[in-house]
Amino acid sequence: MSSSTSAASALSSAQKTTERVIPVTQIFVVTLLALAMASYFWVDSRYPALLKKLHAGHSVKVSAPITFDAVLPVNPSMPLPVRIARTTGNWLYANRIGMSFGIGFGAALLTLLPMFTRRRFKSSAGNTLLGVAVGTPLGVCANCVAPIGRGLAQAGASPNTVLATMISSPTLNIVVVAMSFSLFPLPVALTKLATVVALIALVPWLAPKPVVDVVCEVASGEGTASSAVALFLKNLGKMILVTVPLMIVAALLGATAAELLPATSLAVHVTILGIVAVALVGTFLPVPMAFDVAVAFVLMTRGVPLPYVVTLLCTLGVFSVYSALILGKTLSWQSAAKMYGTVVVLGILAGVGTGVWGQSS
Repeated sequence: MSSSTSAASALSSAQKTTERVIPVTQIFVVTLLALAMASYFWVDSRYPALLKKLHAGHSVKVSAPITFDAVLPVNPSMPLPVRIARTTGNWLYANRIGMSFGIGFGAALLTLLPMFTRRRFKSSAGNTLLGVAVGTPLGVCANCVAPIGRGLAQAGASPNTVLATMISSPTLNIVVVAMSFSLFPLPVALTKLATVVALIALVPWLAPKPVVDVVCEVASGEGTASSAVALFLKNLGKMILVTVPLMIVAALLGATAAELLPATSLAVHVTILGIVAVALVGTFLPVPMAFDVAVAFVLMTRGVPLPYVVTLLCTLGVFSVYSALILGKTLSWQSAAKMYGTVVVLGILAGVGTGVWGQSS
């Protein structure tokens, strides 16, 4: 009798743990918070800025090494440390809005997703397509999407979803894609798009094996709104502690690379070694949204050989040293290295293919 009572008690306990009550109030509050951040960012900042660049057409301008504009003037006569410091300051200033949104939205996702019992599909393709659907409208660059990817990963989303989100946000945004097709010859724009599709197709190989059980903190306080806000603020603080220091490191590294290897140093004659160098540097540099399209177009109009232009177009803005740092710390350093190497290889193939096509045409 006691054994049957014990078994029934255990079964009842198991049912209680599996039948989790959905915290409707908390979900509503955090969802409202996330939508408020996204709406303000999209309407007040990101899409007006992107549409302005699109409408600029062939008049689009780039006045700094890794940003569109320079708050702190930089000229070649300045000592190298001064140029690096000013370029770093310009980058931090240019990314202040996008990175604030990325960190805040990432913290919101980290707070919201654990409130649901299901955060991923069983299918690898389904998780990848989910990431594409999430990332495409985000409108943030490869740098600012990194905290969002971290939030997704820590909330229990599939690694495939994390990588697909980080790839699609800077590359498949409708305005950026429209800029590519309006500024470049059709074969060049299609090459850019093809490398992005190939990278997304490789996500199941790039992603680490998913963790079966991810333990996430859920807001306590019997489903109150205040407990949800408190958990969001806690997650926001954690996100800031990890992402902001790495943001400063990435800014310094990117500014150093940009000042040591300026775009004006590109040779007139195309070589395989030159294409490899452009792919390595392009993948490394942390640049803002649509900067890749704009700077590649400016270089093309200034007579830089098309293979170099295409290589830069297919690597710059897709990934960056900041993305690699966040991805390595969040998922795995192996995945970060594979992502970096894959973007470099795809850029090299695009550049070499452009050179071969140019010789045969």
